[in-house]
Amino acid sequence: MTLLIIAIVLALLFDFLNGMNDAANSVATIVSTRVLSPRLAVVWATVFNFVAVFIFGVHVADTMGRGIVDPKIIDVPMILVTLISAIIWTHACTQMGFPISVSHALVGGLVGAGVAKAGFGVVVVSGVAKVVLFIVLSPLLGLFLGYGFMIAVFWIFRRSTPRHMDRWFRKLQLVSAAFYSMGHGANDAQKTMGIIAILLFSTGQLGDTFYVPFWVVISCYSAISLGTLLGGWQVIRTLGMRMTKLKPVHGFCANASAAATIIFSSLLGVPVSTTHTITGAIIGVGATTKFSAIRWGIAYKIIWAWVLTIPTTALFAGLLWYLYTAIR
Repeated sequence: MTLLIIAIVLALLFDFLNGMNDAANSVATIVSTRVLSPRLAVVWATVFNFVAVFIFGVHVADTMGRGIVDPKIIDVPMILVTLISAIIWTHACTQMGFPISVSHALVGGLVGAGVAKAGFGVVVVSGVAKVVLFIVLSPLLGLFLGYGFMIAVFWIFRRSTPRHMDRWFRKLQLVSAAFYSMGHGANDAQKTMGIIAILLFSTGQLGDTFYVPFWVVISCYSAISLGTLLGGWQVIRTLGMRMTKLKPVHGFCANASAAATIIFSSLLGVPVSTTHTITGAIIGVGATTKFSAIRWGIAYKIIWAWVLTIPTTALFAGLLWYLYTAIR
């Protein structure tokens, strides 16, 4: 029971770090366009992160709980190894200012620990393939939606003055940022819910039927909201201020495009990367001006962090599992 409690606390710590790293996703555009100050922006994002608990189901949590590795092999030590590897990678990338996919760190840790414990046969190939597929699809969807939405807005407001557009889109950007934050809460908080729920199920705490208890839902939304409130300021500077120069109309289109992608994916139960999606959307809206407006050197570093997340956390989790079995 003690190990179970430690694992749940670590899971909530991971959710907190998720909120810190992904705070940049929620507030980068409204900070860079100076619609809100950084502090007010994270408060805005935090509120709508939590609002998601009353709107969306737990489809993503179900996928994380049963769709990555065989639930029958999951136990408390395996979850501990998974969380430790994901927490270390997430914290390191947050300190370096890289907006990684925190959910992919969790998936990588789960796969690595599962393979080290019971071999490749325990991996749910369809679930992992879905996650890997969206590593490519989510930023592309964000990019093309952001680009298309930006072109459409420019055409609709082609006779408006820049000052008129700026005044309207400063207000509309708050709305799009709110929807993005709800999508972020709906997708990312549920990944930790799935981990805690399968942990409780594997230890017999839920009986014979897998489900996500309400206290788990509230705890995870609270943890990710608190992490967002404190914010990872290095990541916010990278994504919101160094990637490209944005105006309120750009911020509105980027948030709206990313929110549409993430909310749609959450309703389908697909654990997408909110980081990948908003980064793609920002690049898409920035590219409507000219591609040279994107600081590609920074973009390449971010993409490398994305690519390395799953294999690095999988390898680290596997090594931790072997270390655990050696000293057990």
